[in-house]
Amino acid sequence: MTTSAAPNDTSWRFARATAPVVRRLAGRRAFPLWAVVHHRGRVTGRALAVPVTVVTTPAGFIINLPWGAGTNWVRNVVAAGGCTIRWKGADHRMADPVIVGEAAARPYYSRPAWAVARRLFPADAWLLLSRPDVTGE
Repeated sequence: MTTSAAPNDTSWRFARATAPVVRRLAGRRAFPLWAVVHHRGRVTGRALAVPVTVVTTPAGFIINLPWGAGTNWVRNVVAAGGCTIRWKGADHRMADPVIVGEAAARPYYSRPAWAVARRLFPADAWLLLSRPDVTGE
């Protein structure tokens, strides 16, 4: 697993084309594919937010990382030991961030969702987040 990756043409174009709509709709009740990760900068301490695609898991969420695990927001979440995800209009406090590979991420996706995710946003890393009440904190 690499720590960073350059976007391929397909994922970069798709992200750029959908960015204006995603920024407005991510985290809202009627748009469950997208969520907003709220976190703090490691150095500045500033409150930051980034829209992401999420898949629910029994314990929380898994997030596809097409630009790698070395992106600043991922490093911020891992360093802080968690974040807050706004999904379907509600805030969900998440803990125990773990970077996982394809083999660990695949069981959380349906066959069609996996095919779409691999085609539009190929990745070598995923961020697995759990609710604190599930992780035992």
